[in-house]
Amino acid sequence: MPFTNSISQFYQFLLERYPDILVATREHVTIAIVAVLLSTLVAVPVGIYLAKNRAKWLHSTVFSIANLFQTIPSLALLAILLPIVGIGTKPAIIALFLYALLPILRNTLAGFQSVDQSVIEAARGMGYSAAQRLFKIQLPLAFPYIMSGLRMTTVYIISWTTLAALIGAGGLGQLIVSGIGVNRKELIFAGAIAAILLTLLTDQLLGLIERKMFKRAKSA
Repeated sequence: MPFTNSISQFYQFLLERYPDILVATREHVTIAIVAVLLSTLVAVPVGIYLAKNRAKWLHSTVFSIANLFQTIPSLALLAILLPIVGIGTKPAIIALFLYALLPILRNTLAGFQSVDQSVIEAARGMGYSAAQRLFKIQLPLAFPYIMSGLRMTTVYIISWTTLAALIGAGGLGQLIVSGIGVNRKELIFAGAIAAILLTLLTDQLLGLIERKMFKRAKSA
């Protein structure tokens, strides 16, 4: 049967090309993780600062800048970065880093704003310093919100990383692009299925961590 033969051919292709698929997956994960990590290192401290500083003009300025990056189409942003930083992983990471800022920033701010002020005042009355209030009370209580933003962002970034292949950054998108170029369905399916599975697995893993953190915050 044609369908059975196609499955058999695809399975044989996977056996022959799995080293290339593993390399592409490693490149894909590396680009996504670096981008999300860098955006977290920037967005979380900025979100914490905004929670402490309630100046409306500052909030408006920061979120306007973060929103601006979201409005630029991904291919256009990559095209803008190419003449500045060249081809490869660098422009891909920068573009994905810019896209990841807004959701992490928004959730960090929402998390810190959700902390009951009476709890903070009680801690202040008990002699807690500003650093102690931040790390022992505010950050643990806000962490489920931050984790939710991080989960959503990571899933999106893993999906968007497939576009990195268009500027020579590699990843699973490279299999798809190569498959289109040589008209090989096996390459296209391998790249697409691997990207989907990676996204679903990451979402489930981060969802499990998020639920555990939420339960811990509720019991605190």
